[in-house]
Amino acid sequence: MVTDAPGSRFTDGVRLAVTTLTVLPVRGGRVDRPAAAVAMSVAPLIGLLLGLTLAGLHEGLRALGGPALVAAGVTVAAGALLTRGLHLDGLADTVDALGSYRSGPSALEIMKKPDIGPFGVVALATTVLIQAAAVATLGWWPIVIAWTTGRLALSLACRRGVPPARPSGLGAMVAATVPLPVVLLAATAVGAAAIPAFPDRPWQGPLAVAIALAAVFLLLRHATRRLGGITGDVLGACVELATTLTLITLTLR
Repeated sequence: MVTDAPGSRFTDGVRLAVTTLTVLPVRGGRVDRPAAAVAMSVAPLIGLLLGLTLAGLHEGLRALGGPALVAAGVTVAAGALLTRGLHLDGLADTVDALGSYRSGPSALEIMKKPDIGPFGVVALATTVLIQAAAVATLGWWPIVIAWTTGRLALSLACRRGVPPARPSGLGAMVAATVPLPVVLLAATAVGAAAIPAFPDRPWQGPLAVAIALAAVFLLLRHATRRLGGITGDVLGACVELATTLTLITLTLR
């Protein structure tokens, strides 16, 4: 069948990545594990596009005379709007579940509740505050690198060997779909792209990417131990953790 051709599968995967990770009104294609593998593999490219958009917004506001913190706050808010706030919601649900000190089905049940607990509220407020404060001190390319690294975290979280916590849902569809060589290649590319972030400190950009991925790796280990694997919410937490830690490291002097 034509839909099984490699080109068609790649197109379906790119469409799935765009429709899942952004609010862009792209016509959807086939949604299955082969398409999910492509979607999670190209997630860093979606992060690159998001980063370029947000960096352009930030630089435009600054050029118009907007205060640094106001421009940064609008940029972070726009980032949430462009992704439907899904990653922030996933962060809050994941922190609530892991902060409950429960495991397995009990923790997953907390994650499914529509309300946000105190742990989640603190995580959301802290994350948005730190991101805005960091963006206010950075140039446009570090912003691009931070949002790209956040989506690189999805490739890492969906690498083969990381199980889903539930037999169904987004986590089950994308879990263990990305081959490790693809993850390593993407991480190398993003790390190399981070070098120009600070020409006088060429090590800082790659270090920021490495620290973010290391933290995501630890979160995945903890989630696998406590929850049994990944869920869509855990993926959102990985995105926000990676983005925030990249921003923090890039602000250090």
